[in-house]
Amino acid sequence: MSKKETTNPNNPKEVRNQIYEAKKMNTSENLKKKKDKNLPWWVELLFVQIGLPDKLLIKILKAKKTSKEFIKNDKKSIIIFLFAIITLAYFYPVIKHAKNKLDCEAIATNYIIKNKNLTGISNREIKMISTNFCYGGEEIYEIENLKN
Repeated sequence: MSKKETTNPNNPKEVRNQIYEAKKMNTSENLKKKKDKNLPWWVELLFVQIGLPDKLLIKILKAKKTSKEFIKNDKKSIIIFLFAIITLAYFYPVIKHAKNKLDCEAIATNYIIKNKNLTGISNREIKMISTNFCYGGEEIYEIENLKN
């Protein structure tokens, strides 16, 4: 009598071997699918058509991988940083406008003090006249007319 080799479902070694063989075949099929995958358009353009060096591609891919990991691990700090930048960008025009107006008032005040005859005008009135001038008023020219 010769024994035939049969697969016994109750034998754990044979079941493991079958599972291993199935997984082995699946991985080889997956590798073939990955190899058949087309290159991204930017890799095709820059490194195949134009001919940039492969070292640059390796650096780009490493940077892409590390940036993905950084974004994955530090989402909260990135969101806080972006919020701070957006806040500063939002308020920058307001701050710039206020600074320009203060500079204009300082220049106008110095002009009034140096060039006009100011015998009876207080500092508050000078500030008022310089503010008026910076916003388009012409009271600064009326100072000479009042004195003459």
